[in-house]
Amino acid sequence: MCRLASSKMAFTFAAFCYILALILTAVLIFFVIFHIIAFDELKTDYKNPIDQCNSLNPLVIPEYAIHILFTVLFLLAGQIGTVIFNLPLIVYHIKRYLNRPVMSGMGLYDPTTIMNADELGRAQKEGWVKLGFYLVSFFYYLYSMIYVLVSSTA
Repeated sequence: MCRLASSKMAFTFAAFCYILALILTAVLIFFVIFHIIAFDELKTDYKNPIDQCNSLNPLVIPEYAIHILFTVLFLLAGQIGTVIFNLPLIVYHIKRYLNRPVMSGMGLYDPTTIMNADELGRAQKEGWVKLGFYLVSFFYYLYSMIYVLVSSTA
């Protein structure tokens, strides 16, 4: 008689981190798509800069906090490769926030300078690069989650 070996998948903290990162990365993808659409609306003069900056600025800190949150969780889970993968964007976010225009509130986008062609072009490029990064991250987290679940048998 041939008996099939039963393999059990162990749900580890690393697997939880990857599942959480998958969900949160989907949220970040929606944030970035919203930014890209908003900058396109500014470029085509569909909306005024004050309204657009008022809708974009409240999303900056949550985006940064979400990204830092799951990177810290990966650090606690011992997923150093994933932490190194996320570190450049975190460093960029911190540098970008520390060098933001002087404003009275939170956020990065100043209505008086956002219509400058260089600033608007830079913001659009930043949005597209972040979209690419988050899409690659999403599939990396999906693969890593499956790998962690399958490789950690109990």
